[in-house]
Amino acid sequence: MQIEQQPAYVLHARAYRETSLLLECLTRDFGRVGVVARGVRGPRARIQRADLEPFQPLAIDYSQRGELATLRAAEPLGTSRRLVGDALLSGLYINELVVRMCAREDAQSGLYENYAIALERLCGPDAVSWTLRRFERDFLQVLGYALELNTEILTGEAIEPDALYRYVPEQGPERCGQSVARAVRGADLRALALDRAPDADGLRRLRWMMRGVLAFHLGGVELRAWRMLRPLAARE
Repeated sequence: MQIEQQPAYVLHARAYRETSLLLECLTRDFGRVGVVARGVRGPRARIQRADLEPFQPLAIDYSQRGELATLRAAEPLGTSRRLVGDALLSGLYINELVVRMCAREDAQSGLYENYAIALERLCGPDAVSWTLRRFERDFLQVLGYALELNTEILTGEAIEPDALYRYVPEQGPERCGQSVARAVRGADLRALALDRAPDADGLRRLRWMMRGVLAFHLGGVELRAWRMLRPLAARE
């Protein structure tokens, strides 16, 4: 199979043999694809290593016969997203999340667009933590794990802004008391549903909630990026 001019981002790259790279790419039409970029670490590289950095929008040509594709060409599209500091750590977290939760060759409608929007937001004025919560919400929906943010699971009643809830993965919010650790407020759930940034306390509570939901879908495995993001979480 020959694919040409496919919009893509490199999510992860590691050395492969002497002069090559093994890339995990997020493509617009084919989802996550494992790609071998041959000879890009040598002095006569036809494809420049610098063009294969994360956060750079690309148009790639590749051929695929088995599990791994072979990169034929890579052309930068526009300018690379210059992420620094907390935004860079957040971008690396998003990349790891996509690699860990998306199977290769399983195209997810809307994921590529949501990813590109998240990178744009990381370069903008919004709080990094709010950008991450929005991406996590949309990412779970794309994967078929959409969050229930409007209705209490036991009673079927609408979420009350002043009430506290614990979020049960794959089910939804369950009303609880103040003694429950890391409960989320109804107002925070509604803010996430309405795409309106909550206050600083609400962002902290939503981070706890999202961490629990994602950990459930990851089988309890902790992402490396979560450890890198601890300083950011401490400042929230």
